[in-house]
Order: sequence, then structure tokens, then C-alpha cells
Amino acid sequence: MITQGKPVVRSLGQIVSNVLDGFGDMTLFSLEVLRGVMRGAGRDTFLMVGQFVGVSSVPVVAITGLFIGMVLAVQAFGQFAVLGLKTQLSSIINISVVRELGPVLAATMLAGRVGGAIAAELASMRITDQVDALACLGVNPVQYLSAPRFLACVLLIPLLTIFANFMGVMGGALICIHVYHVDAYHYWQNTNGQVTNWDLITGLIKPVCFGAAIALISCYEGLHSRPGATGVGQAANRAFVVSFMVVLILDFFLALLLSRLRLHLWPDHPDRFV
Repeated sequence: MITQGKPVVRSLGQIVSNVLDGFGDMTLFSLEVLRGVMRGAGRDTFLMVGQFVGVSSVPVVAITGLFIGMVLAVQAFGQFAVLGLKTQLSSIINISVVRELGPVLAATMLAGRVGGAIAAELASMRITDQVDALACLGVNPVQYLSAPRFLACVLLIPLLTIFANFMGVMGGALICIHVYHVDAYHYWQNTNGQVTNWDLITGLIKPVCFGAAIALISCYEGLHSRPGATGVGQAANRAFVVSFMVVLILDFFLALLLSRLRLHLWPDHPDRFV
């Protein structure tokens, strides 16, 4: 039994070792990227990267946000109508969109569109020796290539999330008012005061963290891709999958942290346990 258990223990040890090695590499890579941001590395490419991350993502984010609100309205109307609370739909829809669904689903879509594209672009540059060429010219390739992409994601993904939240609110109102014929005045009146400044702040803190995670993971996977076209595809796939999982994990821990912070700052707030 001891002999049979040795391969299992060895395999588990190898897995733990690989995880720790990857975490260490990612930490050093992140520090190098932050150093590049502080030095302004790659600032001549920031506008081009920003156009791709921000402007080109607007249609995707708009459609995502719109249908988030519409689906919430369709799913919640039946239960609220039975209780005679149709005009209260606005509060649950808007709070859900601003606090949680808008930031998370917008980040998920951007992890696929932006993260996968960044990883594929950098992986292609790596296998065609463009990264090595930058190093030969005396340029730090990690800083030059990753810093503008990191900065663009951190700055623009929160703005895209705000737009997604707006479209989600409009989508919910569209279904409730024009499809289910909820009184428009009472619908918007019941929204007043339900979405607080803290909800808006929470909805901006999360996408900043999501954007940083997506950028770092995508750049890391792209610059550490394997050779060949298969390596490019694998880098893009890993960038999306890992970014998606990290977004969900970050969302959980940020929700706990922000809830505790709100409880500490406003202990008598009626929404203290949310």
C-alpha cells in the first residue's frame, strides 16, 4: 500500500510545485508590468490599444447590458406580479445590474474579446521573433507590450461597465413599461433612492480589479505561449478561461470585502447584510 501510494504523493507534490512556480512567475511578471506603467513604457501605442479595448468593445457591451436588464425583467415579473409589487421591479433590476451582473458579465465578455485578442496578438509576436527583436533593440518587451494594454484595461473597462449598467437599466425599463405595462411614473419613482452611491462605487471598484486581472493574465499567456499556430490558439484559450475563473473568484472576495467595509462605515444602514 505504501508503494502504491508513492506515485500519488509524487503527483500531488508535482502539481503543488507547478502551481507555486506559476504563481511566482505571475507575481514577478505583474511587478514588471507595474514598473513599466510607472515608467510610461509603450505610451506611443496607448491610443491604438485604447481604441481596440474601448471603442471597439462598445457594441458588445451595449448588447450584453441591454439583454441583462431585459432577462431580469422577464424572470422577475411573474413573482412580483403575484405579490402585487410590479412597480417595485425597478429596484431589484437596477440594484442587480449595477452591483453584480453588469460588472461581472461585462468583464466576462471583455475577457473573451479583449483578453483572447491580446493573448493571440502577443503570442503571434513571440513566435515570429518580434519580441526578441525588441529585446535586441534594448527595449524591455514585457514593459513595452504589456504596460499600455494593462493601463487601457484598467481605465476603460470601468467606463464600459458604466455603459453596460446604463443599457441594463434601460433594457429592464423597456420590458417592464412597454411590454408588461407597468406604470412608468411609479416604476422610476420606486427606483429613486434604491441605488445608492455605495452601489455605484462598488460597481466601479470591481471592474478596475477585473480589468487589471484580464490584462495581466492575457499578456502573461501571450508572452509565454508555445511555438506554432497551435501555441497561439492555446494561449488565447487559456487567457479567456483563466480570466473568466479569476473574475468570478475576485467577484466573490470583493463582495465579501466591500460588504464588510460597508458594515464598518455604516453599521446602522438597513442594507447592512447585503
